[in-house]
Amino acid sequence: MTKAIEVSGLRKAFGDKIVLDGIDLDVEAGTVFSLLGPNGAGKTTTVNVLTTLLRADGGTVRVAGHDVAAEPKPVRRAIGVTGQFAAVDELLTGEENLQLMVDLSPVDAKDGKRIVAELLERFDLVESAQQPASTYSGGMRRKLDLAMTLVGSPRIIFLDEPTTGLDPRSRRTMWSIVRDLVADGVTIFLTTQYLDEADKLAYRVAVLDQGRIVAQGTPDELKRRLPGTHVQLRFTTAEELDAAARILPDATRDDESLTLRVPSDGGTASLRALLDRLDEYSLSAEEFSVHTPDLDDVFLALTGHGTEVPTT
Repeated sequence: MTKAIEVSGLRKAFGDKIVLDGIDLDVEAGTVFSLLGPNGAGKTTTVNVLTTLLRADGGTVRVAGHDVAAEPKPVRRAIGVTGQFAAVDELLTGEENLQLMVDLSPVDAKDGKRIVAELLERFDLVESAQQPASTYSGGMRRKLDLAMTLVGSPRIIFLDEPTTGLDPRSRRTMWSIVRDLVADGVTIFLTTQYLDEADKLAYRVAVLDQGRIVAQGTPDELKRRLPGTHVQLRFTTAEELDAAARILPDATRDDESLTLRVPSDGGTASLRALLDRLDEYSLSAEEFSVHTPDLDDVFLALTGHGTEVPTT
């Protein structure tokens, strides 16, 4: 697949403090890439370098095929950025905020009204379009902020903790918008402290800690790196449970629920071997399920501490 973002050996320091210590990452076009990390890990600094707001001290960074240091203007034309806090003018209405972005962009003036109308419709802001942004809820402001980012039809969008402080319904609305953008071929670079957000949205995840990338992969690949993945088998009778426990000595049994917890890597080969083993002894589980560690477990194992999730 085409690479939308390519980073190699990226370094950034502020005085004696090294914030990014030689990070490498690639982002495939038309996907969601999520950068995770605790407060102070360097997530926002990474975004600022990738979006030409900061100059790196070392390494190479290419965004949309352009070197961010040597060719900042074409990079800026290709990207959109939504920061941690909605950058809307509260004195203007929703429609006026969008029109302001049209006026500041290279969009042809004759297309401006159409673009504004389409974005208000897309983000379900038509009814509130004539109201000052100061009257908007947090979720509405975030939607307006993202709509403003889309005025120039960027192919790569940086979302820096876009759902911080939003209620669950507003978060799900933002997730739906992100999925729609990706379906249209847009690349999303997402930083977040909500691990379930990365788990649900991201094609690939990188974990940044103390300025270094400590792990990269799909959410499932990262979860399978940890011990604790197991298959749970549930039987209909105590006799079947006893028989299964005898042939699976590494399993942990729960007599009350008639279940066995069998250590496994969760892969198809090990699942097939387990079911074949039961079949060999004419045993059949009423149901089975694969349980893996979640991204919270991965994050804790990799960084030594949990995320500091903002209150909503």
